[in-house]
This record gives sequence, structure tokens and C-alpha cells, in this order.
Amino acid sequence: MKKILKQAVVTGASSGIGKAITNRLLALGYSVIGVSRSIVADGFQGEDFQALQSNLSDSNAVIKLCERLKRENISILVNAAGFGKFEPHEELSLTTITQMTSLNLTAPMLLTNATLRSLKQNSGYLININSIEALRSSKFAAVYSATKAGLRAFGDALFEETRKSTLSITNINPDMTQSNFYDSLRFDVSDKENEKLLSEDIADAVEHILTMRKGAVVSEYTIRSLQFGIKKKATK
Repeated sequence: MKKILKQAVVTGASSGIGKAITNRLLALGYSVIGVSRSIVADGFQGEDFQALQSNLSDSNAVIKLCERLKRENISILVNAAGFGKFEPHEELSLTTITQMTSLNLTAPMLLTNATLRSLKQNSGYLININSIEALRSSKFAAVYSATKAGLRAFGDALFEETRKSTLSITNINPDMTQSNFYDSLRFDVSDKENEKLLSEDIADAVEHILTMRKGAVVSEYTIRSLQFGIKKKATK
């Protein structure tokens, strides 16, 4: 008889931090549902991975996904999907503001709502991948910072709300991490190893959270590069 594995859901699982966390959970012996707009099973090893395509910036798609996940027995939810656009606020389109808010903040709250009973029953883990921008104020990042600070506040408040249960809730706040997050931006992470984070660094944090004694919770996990660096892209 095949052993029933604990099930995790990871959003943004097709690339970057989400993909690194997904691969780490699979290596740790979890069954993983990976969610993103264009995800496929290629690139993930084993029969314990399931690709689930959903556009998390589309409210109708998120509601449909929530109805699906309500029927699953979930032990871990990792809200890793997100995007940022860094421009003067008046230069952002209404569509960009709406999509950023939907993907970075609204979708995680809806997915948490859909899976919370299951997470609590399974002594599970809710892990929000926020950003260093949730902790500071940076120019050209008003909307992005607001969504990430909002997600952090949501996690903190929910931790207090569910504290009588055995659910663990952690906000992870990474500094600039090498990934495709910067593909469409005017800047990128530094080429120097000491001036950037790797997606695997965030996966290490998730593994640490999951392997700690259950009675202890790291509610806030901020990860910085040893030194500061940024690379401006050549203008076209």
C-alpha cells in the first residue's frame, strides 16, 4: 500500500522562489500541487507533483481554484506568486495596479480562506513569501510595498487569530533574489555572490521552518544579502 503523503500547495511554482520551494518540498517527501498561469509538470521530478494552471490575478480564476482546493487535504500553503512594477505612481496603469494588488494580496487571502480549516486540522503551515519592501518605504514601490506590507499584516493577524490551534504561520521577507522577477524591470540583481540572494536560500528557510520543533514558530523570517548591490540594465 502506497504511503499517503502530506500535501502542499505552492503558488508561483513555475519559476524562481516558488519553483525552488516546490522542488525542496518534493525532496522532503511532500506531495505538491504547483500553481501558476503556465505551469506544466516538466521540470519537476516524481509522481508526487501536480501542475495546476490558474491566473491568480483573475478573481474568477482564483475563486474557481479555491473551490477546488477546499476539496483537498492540505497541510502546507506557500503563497509565493507575485510581481512588481516600479515606476512613479502616476505612471502605473490602472490595470497594473489592479493586477498587482490581486496577485500579491487578494489571491493569498482567498487561498488561505479556502484552505485554512484543512491547515488547522493537519497542524499545518502557512508561509507567505513577502519582500524586504514590506518592511521599508522605497520610491517607485508604493503599490508593491503596500501589497507586501498588507500580506505581512494579514499573516501576523491570522497568527494571533489561530494561536489556539497548532497551525504555524510565517512571513518570509527576502531581499533581492535572483529570479525571473526582474525580467521586465529596468534593474536586476547584482552579479556578485555576496550582493544577492538565490531562490535556494528561501527554500532553505522553508525547510528550517518545517523541521523545527512544532511548539516553536518563526513568525518573521527576513533574509538579506551580505552586501548591497544592484545592476541597472542597459536602456534600449
